[in-house]
Amino acid sequence: MTEAEPSPTRLRQGIGAGLLFAFILGDVLGAGVYALTGELAADAGGLMWVPIVIAMGMALLTAGSYAELVTKYPRAGGSAIFAQRAFGRPVVSFLVGYCMLCAGIVSVAGLAIAFSGDYLATFLAVPVPVAAPIFLLLLALLNLRGIRESVTSNLVMTIIEVSGLVLVIVLVGLALGAGRGDVARVLEPPPGPGAGFAVLGAALLAFYSFVGFETSANVAEEVRDVSRVYPRALFGALIVAGVVYVLIALASAAMLPPQDLAGSSGPLLDVVNATGFSVPNWLFSAIALIAVANGALLTSIMSSRLTYGMADEGLLPTVFARLLPGRRTPWVAILATTALSALLAAVGTLELLAETVVLFLLFVFISTNLAVLMLRRDEPGHTHFRVPTVVPVLALVSCLILLVQQSWQVWALGGGLIIVGLVLHGLHRRFSDANE
Repeated sequence: MTEAEPSPTRLRQGIGAGLLFAFILGDVLGAGVYALTGELAADAGGLMWVPIVIAMGMALLTAGSYAELVTKYPRAGGSAIFAQRAFGRPVVSFLVGYCMLCAGIVSVAGLAIAFSGDYLATFLAVPVPVAAPIFLLLLALLNLRGIRESVTSNLVMTIIEVSGLVLVIVLVGLALGAGRGDVARVLEPPPGPGAGFAVLGAALLAFYSFVGFETSANVAEEVRDVSRVYPRALFGALIVAGVVYVLIALASAAMLPPQDLAGSSGPLLDVVNATGFSVPNWLFSAIALIAVANGALLTSIMSSRLTYGMADEGLLPTVFARLLPGRRTPWVAILATTALSALLAAVGTLELLAETVVLFLLFVFISTNLAVLMLRRDEPGHTHFRVPTVVPVLALVSCLILLVQQSWQVWALGGGLIIVGLVLHGLHRRFSDANE
């Protein structure tokens, strides 16, 4: 192993710089931007772009920690592997990996519900309990084909969903040039006292729009020249996504009053209609479906690779580390995570699942930022990215601020799932010790 090369891998390294950038951008620019604009308008008024900027800053802080650790330890398993190296306690490593895994599985379940709802009904009315499992099965089949096939499909879907957002921005620009809309609304605060706290509180909702970048840590083992490529792709994708989100928020506030956006279940479609230009309703439904499918595909890839990585490190049964001959994809992990997502989609609601995802990821982010500080003196023997020490410290502060804003219902669900994870980990350890 040369100084610039990490150790070899059993997985196929089929991801280059362009595909990795598209992977991260596609995962961040998921279904949230098509649905959250109305919610942000309700909380922050015409200043809905402000919590987006705050959330992007918070996401970039934690992304700095990921850039350092992924380039130091480019292995499938991501945050769980970082925790294992930093804390040296199997139960901590398991909990971090388990929280990440729960976030992925719950997120895919929520996206399956979103895919099977009103957007799909524009083309075909299918009950959610029927459509969601079929949708997840199709994702699993694509995932089984291989990482290159999956991220290539992501590239196509990312281009489509970004094109839809660019269309919104262009149409609003033309409408404003024609004298329609009101640019002054972008500085209109939310009504009532405590407007500043309302805008800051909206950052929690906006932060959900940026989660997804952490999934890229679980495909690092399949990235070529990861130490050079990964930081550029990560920061570039987050900045591009943030710019798009801010432009969408500014365009939405300029075209429609916040109270009109707040009550909309299809805010971007309402914004386009307000421009006065004729765009078929089915077009935005199709783009939204592609955006949801893209996010679900990338998150399902993360979940299966994380399960594989944890099994490969002895944190889960070794059966989950089995690879499909020829394709070298973790087929047991893919099937298991898909089945769990289908179960949650059948019994959960979109709002509760989305908020629970954020709770799990905040725990993961806290662990990752602490791991950067604890592993500063550990040198892996190859060149890697290094972030200033103040970055993970500020990232920890930002995570704690967001953590205290979670509702008790989310804490109850998340805590219950964590207890289940601890029980499973204890049983697995006991069974493994008995067989030694």
